[in-house]
Amino acid sequence: MKRFWVLLLLAVYVLSPIDLVPDVIIGLGWLDDLALIGFALYYFFYRQKIREQPGKGREFREGPREEQKEKTASRPSPYEVLGVEKTATMDEIKTAYRRLAGQYHPDKVTHLGEEFRVLAEQKFKDIQEAYQQLSAK
Repeated sequence: MKRFWVLLLLAVYVLSPIDLVPDVIIGLGWLDDLALIGFALYYFFYRQKIREQPGKGREFREGPREEQKEKTASRPSPYEVLGVEKTATMDEIKTAYRRLAGQYHPDKVTHLGEEFRVLAEQKFKDIQEAYQQLSAK
């Protein structure tokens, strides 16, 4: 509905004898009309195509950021992954890492099947990442 009214006002302006630059001046009088028509074409067609492309419009830019926040918010802390308290010493962290690494090492669960090996491999990577984060501190 908004588009209809804007187009109607544009048509009335272009066809009316009252312009910013009078139409009796051939050439200059038509420049303001052409500029207004060009702006309308840009606004209604080019800008609409940009909105339809993923990642270009405002609504698409906001979506992935919220999903990314949810992913990082749902990720457990390194202490939770290793199963230690936040006040744990480096020796306790190292002991927990070695225990979990031995338990979830992909080579230790090959006899259970491919699905368990893949899950153990992912868990093992999480354990290694958690240990690297805590040992860097």
